[in-house]
Amino acid sequence: MSAKTMTVAGIMSGTSADGIDVALVRIADGKARPSLTLLAHEGFAFPAALRRAVLAAMNAASTSTAELARLNWRLGLAYAEAVRATLKRHKVELDLIGCHGQTLYHQPRAAMYAGRNFACTWQAGEAQVMAATLGIPVVSNFRPADMLAGGQGAPLVPLLDYVLFANSKRGRVLQNIGGIANLTAIPVGAGADKVIAFDNGPGNMVIDVLAQKLCQKRFDRNGAIAAEGTVIEPVLARALRNPYFQLNPPRTAGREQFGREYAAKFLAACQRHSDKPEDALATATALTAETIAQSYKRFCKSKMKSGNGVDYIVSGGGARNHTLMAMLTRRLEPLGCELAASEEFGLPAEAKEAAAFALLAWQTWHHLPGNVPAATGARRPVILGQVTHV
Repeated sequence: MSAKTMTVAGIMSGTSADGIDVALVRIADGKARPSLTLLAHEGFAFPAALRRAVLAAMNAASTSTAELARLNWRLGLAYAEAVRATLKRHKVELDLIGCHGQTLYHQPRAAMYAGRNFACTWQAGEAQVMAATLGIPVVSNFRPADMLAGGQGAPLVPLLDYVLFANSKRGRVLQNIGGIANLTAIPVGAGADKVIAFDNGPGNMVIDVLAQKLCQKRFDRNGAIAAEGTVIEPVLARALRNPYFQLNPPRTAGREQFGREYAAKFLAACQRHSDKPEDALATATALTAETIAQSYKRFCKSKMKSGNGVDYIVSGGGARNHTLMAMLTRRLEPLGCELAASEEFGLPAEAKEAAAFALLAWQTWHHLPGNVPAATGARRPVILGQVTHV
């Protein structure tokens, strides 16, 4: 093995706060860009008490310092346990860990606080707990360096998208649908400086809240509930007028925009027209599909210029929602897009974001930049994250 070839565990827990994904990735230095081989991936649900604590802390109006400190360490333990369990199932020798952490608050635009105007972000999960528990160095806290270079600290997955999917003959769109939906569009033959990437808006976030409130289910499995409903068009039309959807990229979203408060207002609007849970779920699913399709049409389509068509590759939990995928197909196929799941391109949907943070950790370890300024809005490429040694 060359000095730059490493086996890295990437860890991701997203805005849906449903659990932890771990990807084991072998990464080697390539001529133009790194080469990646996915060795294994595993998913672990959060214990119920931990998930409640995470959801309570996200964008919380008030909490305690003790609660936040405990949550930070508890998440570090959970991440370490997930990596240990993955290594027990897949016997590999691990060199490095890249952990995104759990986003509790993300404010990509400057706002006044205590007399100063600044942007900020916070991903919880104590890296020293992971490093000490596993005996492996950890790279974490990836977003701040990009923000201090003028970026929004997101999206950070576009580097992986570019490394794995850039193509000289076909345009590619990598659409992730987690709690938030985000895309990376790579025109034919484009360099990293021509990549387009941004958060579309809500992915599963609003759908999940409604499934929990109305049906006592963690999520609408396969979109089965929404499939039985009818979209409430006046509610959808009003929701699409949200100012976020008019913003030009780069743009990022989170629970601050589309979390509990937004979902409660959305549900109230649905219930003024229908008392059927399936109608509310159908309308929330249509909101996700419509905002994805509209943002592609507005910001990406004219730049793809692909006579051979565009591969629209979907990953994340939303790729398992058959109703959502059907809605997306109806909206995107007329725009020249051919929908596919990321598995068809060799990368399981659940592994993608975790693999991205394995790659970013590898970049950081080798003193290489990890952001894509065209995606985040940063003034320059920067090395991301902090290294915690054993």
